[in-house]
Amino acid sequence: MIPEPTIIVEDLSITYRLRLDRSNSPLRNLLTSGRFRDVVEVQALRNVSVQFNRGETIGVVGSNGSGKSTLMQAISGLSPIDQGRIRVSSQPTLLGVGAALRPALSGRQNIEIGCLVLGMRCEEIAEITDSIIEFAGIGSAIDRPMRTYSSGMRARLTFAIATSRVPEILLLDEALAVGDRGFRKRSEERMQAVCASAGTVVLVSHSSSALRTCDRVLWLEQGEVRSFGDTGETLEAYEHYVDAAND
Repeated sequence: MIPEPTIIVEDLSITYRLRLDRSNSPLRNLLTSGRFRDVVEVQALRNVSVQFNRGETIGVVGSNGSGKSTLMQAISGLSPIDQGRIRVSSQPTLLGVGAALRPALSGRQNIEIGCLVLGMRCEEIAEITDSIIEFAGIGSAIDRPMRTYSSGMRARLTFAIATSRVPEILLLDEALAVGDRGFRKRSEERMQAVCASAGTVVLVSHSSSALRTCDRVLWLEQGEVRSFGDTGETLEAYEHYVDAAND
């Protein structure tokens, strides 16, 4: 069977430009004068070319600052690109509905907001609200303002909302790295169900157990593709690299 691509990234490069001042002038003087002496360029991605196919779960690994999150944001359309192009078969859903959620509102109200962002109708939201609450393990706190939640509670609720509908393309950035062992197990089981239903899942994670369930793994380092292919081989090469760096 010929693979059906859902995401094609071609020669993608993204550079961030940061303005710095290396003088000893107080910050207030710089702000009033508008003088910043240096512009530092940080190349987040360099000539990245990859293709993800329908029905695949792709794992993404790399050291901190390797460009993993930048790639996810670029694929979702949230980050401008300097070079290359990205083609997708449908609008990707980035596990980032948290950006639309409101800390002053209750968890229940935020479920409605998050599901609306995902394109659901009010009738659909009413039908799945209880299952979202149960999966997130929020309990009676669901009617408290989200600002009172711990970071783990917020992350669990965000994950439960974002995976309550199976999109064609789902991007998960460190989504399984939160919660206790029980929640991580439920998260992995839900991701297996999402993958079995349809579409393409791209998973950024430091969880070896989650990554080993992926069909292929992409290893990014310093904004470049180090390896992309067999899950076991790529993870083994990455782990050797990390071990050597820590020696």
